[in-house]
Order: sequence, then C-alpha cells, then structure tokens
Amino acid sequence: MKRPPFAIYLALLSLIGTGIALSWTSPFVKAQSESAEPSEVPPPKSSTTPPLEPQAPSTAPLPAPPDATVKPLASGQYVLEFNRSPVVGNRLRLNGIYDEARLRFTRPRDWNPKSVKVSLRFRHSAALYATRSNLTVLINGTSVGSVPLNRKQGELGSAIFDIPPRLIQDYNEVVIAALQNNSPTCTQDPFDPSLWTEVLPDSKLVFNFQPQPIALNFNRYPYPIYDNLSLEPNLIAYLLPEQVEESWLTATTRLQTSIGRFAQFRGLDTRLLRSPDELKPNERLIIVGTPKTQPALASLNLPLPLKHGQFRDEKQKSLPSDAGILMMAASPDGNHPVLVATGNSLEGVKKAVQFLVQARDRQLGTGRVIIVKQVDEVPAPDPRDWPGYLPSANSFQLKDLKGFNNQPIDDVTVRGADAPVIEYDFRALPDDQFNPGNVVYLRYSYSPQVNPLNSLLEVQLDGFPLAGRRLDSENGGVRETLKVTLPEDRIKPNSKLQVRFQLDPRERRSCNRATDQQLWGTVHADSQFELKRSSQAQVPDLKLLQFGFPFAAPQDLSRTAIALPNQPTQSDLLLLLELAERLGRISRADSVKLDVYRINQVPEPQKEERHWIAIGTQPTFPLPEVFKAEDFSLQDLFSRQRDQSKLQTLPDEQGVIKQMISPWNPKRVVLALSGQTEQGLDKVRDLFSRDDLFFQLREDTVLISTNSKEPLPYDPQAYNLEFLQRARQKTASL
Repeated sequence: MKRPPFAIYLALLSLIGTGIALSWTSPFVKAQSESAEPSEVPPPKSSTTPPLEPQAPSTAPLPAPPDATVKPLASGQYVLEFNRSPVVGNRLRLNGIYDEARLRFTRPRDWNPKSVKVSLRFRHSAALYATRSNLTVLINGTSVGSVPLNRKQGELGSAIFDIPPRLIQDYNEVVIAALQNNSPTCTQDPFDPSLWTEVLPDSKLVFNFQPQPIALNFNRYPYPIYDNLSLEPNLIAYLLPEQVEESWLTATTRLQTSIGRFAQFRGLDTRLLRSPDELKPNERLIIVGTPKTQPALASLNLPLPLKHGQFRDEKQKSLPSDAGILMMAASPDGNHPVLVATGNSLEGVKKAVQFLVQARDRQLGTGRVIIVKQVDEVPAPDPRDWPGYLPSANSFQLKDLKGFNNQPIDDVTVRGADAPVIEYDFRALPDDQFNPGNVVYLRYSYSPQVNPLNSLLEVQLDGFPLAGRRLDSENGGVRETLKVTLPEDRIKPNSKLQVRFQLDPRERRSCNRATDQQLWGTVHADSQFELKRSSQAQVPDLKLLQFGFPFAAPQDLSRTAIALPNQPTQSDLLLLLELAERLGRISRADSVKLDVYRINQVPEPQKEERHWIAIGTQPTFPLPEVFKAEDFSLQDLFSRQRDQSKLQTLPDEQGVIKQMISPWNPKRVVLALSGQTEQGLDKVRDLFSRDDLFFQLREDTVLISTNSKEPLPYDPQAYNLEFLQRARQKTASL
C-alpha cells in the first residue's frame, strides 16, 4: 500500500494531537508529541560541549518517528511444569464421584503459539470401575480429550493431549475433571475414600512458540518494558550514569517503585549495567538521565535528533530545557526494547519519570515519543487510605471492600453439596487496635429443597470458626441475617473472612451430579460491618514492615526518604532498587513521591519530617546515629556490641536489618539496612527479594546469614534469620 505524502501524514498527526489536547480537560499533565512551546528556562551551560546558538522559541513540528520494532528471537519450546503452582505441591488430588482441579497460566504478549500439549501423569484408586471412570482435560472451557481410569494397583498412567493453538488466550485455565465410580450400578457412597485420582507434579504443558516482533509504543506501557503475562521473571536493567547524583537516584527509585506496583506478586529481576552491550537475552533496558549524564544515548537509534548534547525538533532547534522526553527505542543490536526517560536538563528528566509513575497521567501516552510539558502535583492520599485494606470508617458494607480484580465486591453465589468456600480479604490497617463489640450482620439467601437437618451456614476468620446457623427452611431463605461477633484479637493486616455453605440435598442419588446443583447459597454485598477501633501501633516492630508500616503511610511514600553513602557502591544501589520494588509491591497510590539522598545532601529539616531508610556498610553508613544505640550495634574493625557485651568477628558477612525510633523525631522511625561487608548487603537484598524471607520479619533487629557461599534460590533452608527485640517499644499512629 502506498503511503501518503509526509506533509499530509504530519498534518493528520497534528490534528490528532490537537484533538487530544482539546478534549482532555485533566489539569494534571500536558503531553506534547508534535511541537514544543517557548522555553523560559535556558539550557544548562557545559564546558565540555560546543557553544550552541541562542535558543529561540521552537514552533517547528517534531519529526514524525517511523514505526519501529524489536527483532524477534528464534522460535523455541517452553515447558511449564505443574509443580510450579503452589496449588499442586506434591500432587493434585481429585476425590468423590465428580471433582475438578483448576490451574491457570498466561501467554507472554510476544508469543505466537505454534503447538501446545498437555502431558499428564497420574495414578488412581484400584477400586475404580474402568468403564464408568475417566479423566477429562478442558482448556478455557473446551474439552481436548479424555482417558479411562483403568490402571492396576500402583500402576502410573500417562496421556498427552493436543491443544489447538487458537484456544490459547492471554489468560488461560486448565480444568482436570475426574468422574469416578466403584460400582456398575451407581450405588456407591459419594464420599467413599476409595474414589480418588492423583495428578503427579511432573505433569506439564509444552509450548512450541514463535516470538513476534515487539512494537515500540507507549500505548501498552509498561509493556514492552514489563510484561505481566510473562511465564518467567521479567528481566530489567538500568544503565548507570557517568556520575550517581540525587536526581538519578530519586528518578530511578520512583520508576522502580512503580514497576514493583505493576509486578505485585510476579517475578522481577533487576541489575545495573555500564554499557548496553552487556544486555542478556530477553532483558529490557531503562536509561534515565540527560545526554550529558548518559552518553550512551548517542549510540541508540532514537526517534528524536540529538546534536551537541541537546534533543532537537525538525528545524534543529533545541527542545525546551524544562520539558521531559520519553522515548521507546531498540538496543544497538536491535534485540532489546529500551525505555529512555530524558530531557535537555535534570528538570526535564524528573518530569518525564513523574509522568510514568502517576497512574492517571500515563494513560495519555501513545506513540514512540512523548514530550511532557507539565505534570501537576497529585495530592497525597490520607495516611489511613490504604487500598485493599478495611475502610477507615468504622461502619461500612461488604461492597465497600475490593475483590481480587480490584473491583467492589458484589453478591456471590455458590452451588452444590460441596460448594467452595467464599473468601474475602479482611485486612486491618497495620496500626488498627480493636476493642470489644465488633460485629458483622451477614445477609444471605439459600435455595429450597435443602435438608434442614444437615445444611448449615458457617462464618470463619482465618479458618477459626466464629458462628454458624442451621438452614432450617425447606422452602429456602431470602435475605436472612446472621449476627457474628468478630474477636478483637484475631483481626490482622492479612486476615481473611470465610463463609461456608454446607448444602445437603433432601434426596440423594449416586452417580447423578444434577441432584445437588439445584442447591445454592448467596452472600449479599450489603452485609454490614460495625467495628470499634483506634489507631495506634507499637514500634519499632519489623513485623509491621511486612505491610509497609509506617513507611507506606501515606501510600505515595511522601513521608519516607532513603539515605545512601556519599559514594554509593553497586551493592548499595542494587539494594536500593530491591527496596524500591518491595515498597511498590506493598503500596497502592496514584503517584510515587519517594526521595533519595546521599548523606551530604540531606536537607536538615527533612530529618525531622520523614521516616528514614538508610543503606550502607558499617564504614560508610549514612546515619551513624543508628549504631550508637546501646542495644545492638555494628562498629569499626568488624566489631559488634550488644548491651555491655562487645566482640570482634572475622569474617563478618551477615546482613543486618534494624529499626529504631528516629533520633530527630519520636513520631518517626529509622530503618537500617547494613552489614560489615558488601556480602552482608547482598543478604539483605535477598531478604527483600524473597517472599519466604521477607514475610518472616519480626522484632526490631534481624541478622541474616547463609549456609553456603551460593545459596540455591528456592531452598527454604539456605538462609538463617536471627531475630532480636532489644529496644523499648513506643506507641505510634498513622
């Protein structure tokens, strides 16, 4: 197809850009993709670059960047074993006459599946009647095959099912359904323990796929820099600048925090590079900084011209120095996507990154280039406004909570005699203190034809039974109410409220699944909660760090700052990125306002106003006041002190995490991430990267060591954590 003349294309693009600018009335951001406004701030002068012509108001259009893609990799095969799912464990067990097991998987965005197979290995009870027992596999609701359950005692079965590639979607569900009978006449007990089949954990899905070219465009950001459909941890690398300064530290940390929010529970591996040539396969590169601090920008094929260290428009006029510039590009070898957050000044770089970390602003982004002219301040949320936790009001309804899809909870109905438990997140704020008298008025309905002798409703909190009621009406119940008292000492920041319907049919007929599917129970979203609580917490307490308290209050991290040594090492910076990622995973907000300082750049008033997280080994630790306490401290010459005991250890490769009341403000806390050596910092980084270690945190001090020089990444016994509680706790509130 013949392309239109460049002038017509540019005119249409300008009209589209103008339409967006006119129709979007949000005051929070102005993004330019066609022309630059006059600059009121002259570009910074540099003695290392040639003198530039006077910067006139730029009215020329930006050059229209051509479409660009990243070259696809060679076709390959990927094996996804069932034991990667925590649901499977040592086996996937199916019980009773009819049972189902469900596993979910995603398809990476740049994969085009050529063929997909499910390879099942299973064993089953020798009591099963072969002609009336079978195993069926369904993919996204479509059956792909069945096999009879006719193996002898102890014999393992195997089967391979071909999946049509057209059935594979972004989000996929495998259902393994077992029909099991031990009698040809259907007279068996449906709860007979001999009715079982186990799917072994070495069962797997095998993908043969063809990678597709990756389009470089901001309309699907964070993709292609981060793919939330990836089957493996995403690999991201940051390019180190010529000199590490506050502007780069803060911008990079905020960007990494926002990526942590995208990741949530998914894997993410981050590292630092000196050159784009060090990129590994499937790794994405992020470059933050001006052309002066990131000279590698000159080696990339960027959609904007770069001359004499300044980005320019089509008439070779420098873009305004206070404008942020975001670009998507390919690495020099063409195999890796590159995100560039830059500008002709540090102010522009800050503005570009802030555009990406503010949720309602980045929705405007599209194309390969975004010129950010203005990003307005997003107000900080209330310190007690924590999305995903209980509302701050003491009286609220079930629909005021959010479900797994981050949408308000609606009425929920379950069916069958063996109906699944209805579960809700019931997460108290970390500093909630509950008084006696907390109740929930649970509103529910249930179907007719239940057996009133054996049918019941039960309410649990974290598996602990709270109350129950017999479903005693043969004609069913409509919007009945059960008052349940919630024990004040059991509501935690990770609590779950469970509602279980035990529905027994009035008439049982073996081998007929339909006899119990007319039974149903519903929990209504207008169920009412009445809580009695106050806000206070005892600190220091590292257990509260599992939920981000107090650093994530408010959730945009605006009361938190991070301190680094004057000359941070690579271990310091890697720990900084891991910490930022973890803070992103445990917080939710429309913006990120976390600040990072080298210790000689910390404004004195900030010490009193903020919670501080300090990173560094003992010789260069940025806040030495932390280790002047008498309870536990690291000292010079590899010595350590606890109370009046003092000793020297060689070598000392332990990592140390310590929390204490701020020496500058008793209403703030300081968190120290340290060690005598960089190996100690690496162990602290491992703790923040691994959920199985991070969610063990407690007391006020943790000593981290390993059982080997190179611990296995998934070995739960590879690390030793020693917890100390030495400081006297004080009461704090959000």
